[in-house]
Amino acid sequence: MREKIVVLDFGSQYAHLIAKRFRMLGYYSEIALPSTSLEVFENAKGIVFSGGPSSVYDEKIPEFNSEILNLDIPILGLCYGHYIVQQGYNGKIAKAPVGEFGYATLNLNPKVTSPLFKGIEPVQQVWMSHQDGVFEIGEGFEIVGSTKDCPIAATQNLAKKRFSLQFHCEVKDTPCGNQIFQNFADYCGMEKNWDQDTVLQVILEQIKEQAGSRNVLLFLSGGVDSTIAFALLNKALGQDRVLGLHIDNGFMRKDESKKVGEAYRKFGFTNFITEDASESFLNAIAGLTDPQKKRAAVGENFISVRDRVVAQQKLDEDNWLLAQGTLYPDIIESGGTKNSNVIKTHHNRVQGIQKLIEKGLIIEPIKELYKDEVRAIGKKLGLSDELVMRHPFPGPGLSINVLCNKGVQSDDDVAEIKKAQAELDNVKLDMFCDKCLSTLKRSVLPLRSVGVQGDFRTYRFPALLTFKEEGEGFYHFPEKREKIESAASTILNASQYMNRTCIKLYQNPALKDDDLKIQEGYCDKRRLDQLREVDNIVLTELHKSGWYNQIFQHLTIDLPYASSKDHATFVLRPVCSEDVMTARFAMLPQDLLQTIVHKIAELPFVDALYFDATNKPPATFGWE
Repeated sequence: MREKIVVLDFGSQYAHLIAKRFRMLGYYSEIALPSTSLEVFENAKGIVFSGGPSSVYDEKIPEFNSEILNLDIPILGLCYGHYIVQQGYNGKIAKAPVGEFGYATLNLNPKVTSPLFKGIEPVQQVWMSHQDGVFEIGEGFEIVGSTKDCPIAATQNLAKKRFSLQFHCEVKDTPCGNQIFQNFADYCGMEKNWDQDTVLQVILEQIKEQAGSRNVLLFLSGGVDSTIAFALLNKALGQDRVLGLHIDNGFMRKDESKKVGEAYRKFGFTNFITEDASESFLNAIAGLTDPQKKRAAVGENFISVRDRVVAQQKLDEDNWLLAQGTLYPDIIESGGTKNSNVIKTHHNRVQGIQKLIEKGLIIEPIKELYKDEVRAIGKKLGLSDELVMRHPFPGPGLSINVLCNKGVQSDDDVAEIKKAQAELDNVKLDMFCDKCLSTLKRSVLPLRSVGVQGDFRTYRFPALLTFKEEGEGFYHFPEKREKIESAASTILNASQYMNRTCIKLYQNPALKDDDLKIQEGYCDKRRLDQLREVDNIVLTELHKSGWYNQIFQHLTIDLPYASSKDHATFVLRPVCSEDVMTARFAMLPQDLLQTIVHKIAELPFVDALYFDATNKPPATFGWE
């Protein structure tokens, strides 16, 4: 039996990421529920408690088998797991006076030597996402490290082989995280027993086992995930047993479907067909404003189109499985593990898909992987960078970048916008120079967007910072990333009603701020065509400048916030990420940003343009 590190999933978005990190370091790891029996830990060399969306003092919390704490196996608790470890030894947990979301500076205690921090400098950047804190340390523990707002950020009890950390060392934004995990594996006495070749072989064997003698029909969005899932299915089963179905749902980027077909044929994929179903998808979401209902409608319509294609192709349904390019973050954000919270409903986890999963009619070759792992598999399979390094493009496409609104604000919205504005007015933004501060205007955009804070979904308002106008409707954009990032973090850590920070780039000089209002607007062809034009300008300039391959993804967001129904405000959302679970906004060069802004400003339907300068968390990549 293979030695392993067991990760207990308390519902964190990052639970699977912990297991992935250990596997990337060469150590086999598995995920289990915190209520699992002790037999699961046979041959386990170490145990990690993940974070989670609950507070340990809530009425409903994940069931935990406390006997696990009696095992003579090293345990590392992270975030919520930090509280479980401390509470297990009579420590005290409560809501912290100040939450931490994003970057924090960890200072190690010079009086304590910790095997967990061997070879790590005493001052480290770490990634926080918490509202609770440890107020009284557990019996036998000592404090290893602290941050400005978290005096008990790292602890250990060497006699019990117990460690606990408030921060998330599993995310890339904690640079010393891999070293901490390596140190923990060393402390556990683990030997390296896992590599990328093993992962590929396991996936191929799983495909063969699950498919059996049946054929496979795969939804092909043209994005990285479905493309690599397609390549894996072809390698495992052969092209004669796999059929790719690219559905043009009307939500594609400009000329996207044509480019997808050309790229596939260029690589040698001949076993795919294209179905133009744009009219049916537009009808499915007509008049919808709720983001979750819109995503669900798109997902369910994929099933309807699939059924129609199966009938048209005269495929024997009993002999065909449906495949999807689902990633693990899709499952986590859809609340797909026992203790996790729904962040957003993914189209590949709607009710119709869930029913097929329960019947064993869905095959998802890469559902245990993250984006960077999927790309590594794609390269191992010999796929070109054109296919592997494309920016992610989800099945619902641009439909989830078109925010919809009935044009009427509720009393609750009006009241909360006022509270958000009061919060924003009271935040001290002294990271900017006096010259910038003298012209700075602070406002709250009167529409909500989705975010993720402490493993919960939030649906709050964006803050908008406007610096001096530099002529013809173009506004100053601060040159230093650290100042923007500090401002966004300061605003959102102090807010109960905001989850994004944007910076104004442009506003039609003929318009006053009061001219921009929430408009009635739905996801229709007119708005999608406008979004395609703006999005195409950005992607074209990113390609020309060489920046396309330097960022993870760019999303262009269409807001129904304008001077009329025919116009719109757009948001630029470039992000850098490794695994989708966390991200930083991408700081584009000033000359590139100015080129993009000036070209977009020439479009007659553009009233304003903003830049989303928020990391994940507290914001998600997209706005709904």
